[in-house]
Parts: sequence; C-alpha cells; structure tokens
Amino acid sequence: MKTLNTHVNYTIWEAPYQLSLPLNISFQIPDDDPVRLVKLLIERMDLSPLYHTYSRIEKNQASPRQLLAIVIYASMNQIFSSRRIESACRRDLNFQYLLEGKPIPNHATIARFRSHHMAACSQTLFADMDAVLVQAGALSLKNLFIDGTKIESVANKYTFVWKKSVTKRQAKVLAAIPGFILQTQELFGIQVLHTHAVHRYHLRRLLGKLKRLQREGHVVFVHGKGHRKTPLQKAMEKTEYFLHKTKEYAVQLHYCGDRNSYAKTDIDATFMHLKEDAMKNGQVKPAYNVQYGVDAGFVTWVTVGPQTSDCTTLLPFLEDFRKHFPFQYARVIADSGYESEENYTKLAEQGYDAYIKPSDHEQRKKRRFKKDIGKFQNMDYDAKNDVFYCHNHRKLTCVGEKTETTSTGFEICKSHYVCEDCSDCPYKKGCIHGNRSKKPLEKRTKQLELSKRFQAQRAKMEAHISSPTGKMLRMNRSIQSEGAFSDIKANLSFRRFLSHGTENALATSIILAMAHNVLTLHHKLQSGNFGTYLYSLKKVKRVLE
Repeated sequence: MKTLNTHVNYTIWEAPYQLSLPLNISFQIPDDDPVRLVKLLIERMDLSPLYHTYSRIEKNQASPRQLLAIVIYASMNQIFSSRRIESACRRDLNFQYLLEGKPIPNHATIARFRSHHMAACSQTLFADMDAVLVQAGALSLKNLFIDGTKIESVANKYTFVWKKSVTKRQAKVLAAIPGFILQTQELFGIQVLHTHAVHRYHLRRLLGKLKRLQREGHVVFVHGKGHRKTPLQKAMEKTEYFLHKTKEYAVQLHYCGDRNSYAKTDIDATFMHLKEDAMKNGQVKPAYNVQYGVDAGFVTWVTVGPQTSDCTTLLPFLEDFRKHFPFQYARVIADSGYESEENYTKLAEQGYDAYIKPSDHEQRKKRRFKKDIGKFQNMDYDAKNDVFYCHNHRKLTCVGEKTETTSTGFEICKSHYVCEDCSDCPYKKGCIHGNRSKKPLEKRTKQLELSKRFQAQRAKMEAHISSPTGKMLRMNRSIQSEGAFSDIKANLSFRRFLSHGTENALATSIILAMAHNVLTLHHKLQSGNFGTYLYSLKKVKRVLE
C-alpha cells in the first residue's frame, strides 16, 4: 500500500501527463449550447454606456463585455453569488469560454461590476437588447403583457419601521417638550423660550445653558447604582433624550416618504405581504415590487418600486418604457390588479388599446352575485332620469356628487344615491349590507355610491375582454407574463435579492430578464418556433386534450 502524500503542495508526487491538442476550448462546447448564444447576443449590443462607467480598463483583465456575459450566463445556471460565480469561472469550461483566455475575476470584481457599473446603465443596456431582438424579428411590437411580482429584499424581516407608529411617538415627544422647557426655566432661572413656538434649536440652546451652569457650579455627574443624580444632570439627560428622539423620528419619516414602512437594513425596501408565507400567518416581509413587460415570451422592460399593489405601477411603467424604447405598443394587456379609473382614463388618452380584466369579472359569474339584490348591478337603471329601481321597485335618486382625490392626485367624481323610502320593506335584510352602522336595521336607508365614468369604462372593458381577441390575449397574458416570472422564480430559483437598494435590485432584475430572454431565444430557435408571437386558442385546446 502506498503512503498518502500529506505535503501542502499536492503536485510533488503527481504523475506528469502530456497535454493533447486542440488547445482551443471552444471545440469542446456543443454547437447549440446556450453559452454561444449569450456571447453572440452581447457582441451585437452597444456596450458603450457600460464602458463609460469605467475610468480605466486594464488590458490583461476581463473586459466589461466579458463580465456582462459571465453574470448573465451565471443567472441562466442559477448562480447568483459573486463567490460562486468566481468558483464557476475556475472550474466550468463554458465560463472559461466566455473569458476568452483572460484571468479569472475575483468575487470583489464581479460584485463591483454589478453594483457600480451595471447598476448605472442597466436600463440603457436592456433597451439595446430589445433593439437587437426587434432587428432579429423576435418581437411583435403589438401586444405588451404586463404583470408584477414581489421579491423579498436582503433585509432582515424584523427590522421594520412603521410610519404610523413613528408619527404617534413623535407627537408624544413634541407634546412633552414645551412643558419640560418651561419647568426647566423656572427651576434654574434661565430663559430660552420667548414665543409659544418650540423648535429643536430651543433644545440646543437649553442644553448649552445647562452645560454652562454645570461648568460654573463644578457639578460632577454620577452614574451607576447607589448614586443620586442632581436635578441639573436629570435635566441635561432629558434634553439630550429629546434632541436625539426628535432627530431620529424626523430621519425615519424622511426615509418613509410616501410609504408606510421601510427596513432598517435596506432603506429602499418596503414591507409587503408575499405569496411565500412559510409561517402561514400573513407575515409581512421587506420586498420590492418587480414589474415585467413581456412580448412574444421575451421580457422587454423591467421596473422595480416600493408600491405594495400593482394598480399604481402601470402608468409609471409605461412612461419609463417610452423614455428608453423608441416603439409604442398598440395593446396593453394586464390582469385585474391594474384596474382603476385612472388607468382606464390615462391609457385611453395615450392611445393604448387596453385589455384589463375587471376585478369583478369572476364574481359576476357566480350565482351568489346574481342573486344579491343589494348590488346596483342587479337593479334596473333609468339613464334618462338617473334613477335606480330596487328589488321592491322603489326609486334610488341621486342626491349629490362628491370628488375624491387618489394618492396619485387623480380626481374621481362619485354620485350618491338614496332610496326614497325603505320603511316596511320585506327585502331590507337582503338589500342593506354591513354591520358597522350604529343604527338598527329598521331605521337604515339603502344608499349607493359609485362613479359613473368608471362603471361605463368597466362595462366597455368587459365587452372588450369577452371578444375572441380579448380571450386570446388574456390567455397569452397568463402564459407569457406569468410564465416569465415562473421561469425566474422556479427554473432559475431566484427568490431573494442579495444586494441593498433599488438600483441594485433593478440591475439584478434586468440581469435575470436578460438571462430569461437568452433562454427563450435558445428554446425558440432549437424548437423551430422563432417568429411565433401568440398562442392560439385552438392549439392550447389541442394540447390540453
């Protein structure tokens, strides 16, 4: 039995071998391998914005083009950690093929590339990839399928800061400050306030005067068990406490902005409800709202934001898309989460042919909805006199209108309808819903509040999506846009961001979208489906059968 070599250098007892030709490693890679497509696609992109982020590029190091190819191909193979990418570059033949003989970049170089260089121009590079796909004929430029998902942030799930709680604590502190200052003035015979208004500089002025009293009186402050603090020390510590808390609450409210919360370890992340709920208790987690626009299976645009719902993301998404993409899509297809009066109105003004599923589309089909006599959809409406007729043939007349302003500044006009007489109505219990009213049911009157413009838009959209074209586009939306997210979450196994901030989250999302586009293009080319933009209803039915 041979003795095992325990020397730190393993090559001392290693048997020599002769390296065989060919030395070009590309011969060992199959002709239809996706790594070749990654290199080919990136070579046709304009990478000048990426090169401009560098002040100096070393010739004997991996170029920005090669680093971009590496991070995209790593995402295609479920590798997201910079250290794992470095390890793959050392061991994987395909990564060495992308390096083209250059030295292997370390993990710091890869992380710096994604956070400093890629994040600075990710949207420009992604728009250029779209241009390459358009030139190749891969995109239809007609139908844009939009959908969103929430991806967890790198922040800890227990580092939440709630705006409502901070506001309450701030109000308590601000209410206690005037009384404390007046009490301190009387106790030490100093003057700080000359008006009724109190600001932080009054606390700083008070702290300065208290410190001067300490120096003049040679007062020694004590700490710890068995010592009794002087009134001067207590006053100074409470003043410092008020200064610290007022600054802390102001900073926290500034970080919140228009949001309701943020995470301490990732300020840009907002706490949201996610579908991945391991505890099954509806726990909120810090996350980002990622929006994808898909055409022919390819992700054409990506945005990342703090919105907790998809409704307010549609218009900013399209506006951002138009800034970077020279073409405007004719149709916009989205699910019921994007339905709102503002979205209907603005899309029509901007010339889009919208296909948005109404939020009550599925509910209208149910027997319970159709038999609910309290819903205005089941009442007779006289458009000429603007009157609803309830199940008991009594009138609900319009008594007034009010204007509501949404969080985005859009004004909604709502009409208020009241029944002329609900007394002694046998259908009252089934007509009037809700148990929060302090009045007993016998004294309550049926009331309705609705937006006429929104109801007209919803009725038009219902007919729109029920047409043969609408059904085909709705089906393709569920296949293409939701399929893109399922590919990234399930096939690529990406469930959580690994870097902080919105810019890094956007750069990571765009890299994932690029990886998805390369894989989609590869599968379409190999299966002979290149140039197919939509799935037809007949083909889907045939596959299901």
